[in-house]
Amino acid sequence: MTGTIHSDITAAFGNTPLVRINRLASETEATILAKLEFYNPGSSVKDRLGVAIVDAAEKSGELKPGGTIVEGTSGNTGIALALVGAARGYKVILTMPSSMSQERRVLLRAFGAELVLTEPSLGMKGAVEKAKEIVDSTPGAIWAKQFANEANAEIHRTTTAEEIWRDTDGGVDIFIAGVGTGGTITGVGQVLKQRKPGVQVVAVEPIDSPILNGGKPGPHKIQGIGANFVPEVLDTTVYDEVIDVSYDDAIAVAKDLAAKEGILSGISSGAIMWAAIELAKRPENAGKTIVAIVCDTGERYLSTPLWAGLAD
Repeated sequence: MTGTIHSDITAAFGNTPLVRINRLASETEATILAKLEFYNPGSSVKDRLGVAIVDAAEKSGELKPGGTIVEGTSGNTGIALALVGAARGYKVILTMPSSMSQERRVLLRAFGAELVLTEPSLGMKGAVEKAKEIVDSTPGAIWAKQFANEANAEIHRTTTAEEIWRDTDGGVDIFIAGVGTGGTITGVGQVLKQRKPGVQVVAVEPIDSPILNGGKPGPHKIQGIGANFVPEVLDTTVYDEVIDVSYDDAIAVAKDLAAKEGILSGISSGAIMWAAIELAKRPENAGKTIVAIVCDTGERYLSTPLWAGLAD
């Protein structure tokens, strides 16, 4: 038998495609490449993190056979952990703000996870605090700690960054990603800057919670980024600029990605692509190659305003 056969679904992540953005970038002189992370088995960039956290906990002996994984999540990391738990036989308990999409709830439960919803006004901080309570009261449980776990940034150093470098033949000039846990921008940014010091790294956050730009945290509707605190994982020296994006702009570009590029992505991906297009318009970026992360699939947002009115 020839070809590649994975040992289980958790070995199938990574090597996601880079796709050129054409119509949305037609009025710019730069090249925008979208890294489509919904090609991962759980349909988001967080699959890399979910596998990395569990692998590290297994290797250290902290997570034992039949153990329990607990985490606070805005959805995608939880889905990744639930997927890994289902494949490897772990119980998974997840806390999540009740403001997250219905699709997220369904997917988490479909993978067999127990879901505990938290007060939406408390944001991810409330979900994280509830996760800690559950860990403290659950024998044999580990806390994934996506916002502080070094395995988060490391998996992006060893996989995502390597893929971008390989697929662009080292030609990437600007890397742009949203900041949720900070793992993607930290891991990828560190590797790219080490190999090519002139690479610019750009962070994206919600304009309604502009903490990386020195503003105050606040409620916002761009699911998956903007945790309302600065994550421990985030290397705040790795990015050269932070672009704040409005919810309306994120929604508009996510819709355009589907209708004009055939790329069905989520709201945070719309925010990242809006920022990438703005960067591409700058005269100083003419001729440069911009790599933008497309975090997850738009199918995860069918019940949200992103696709409102399309089912009629």
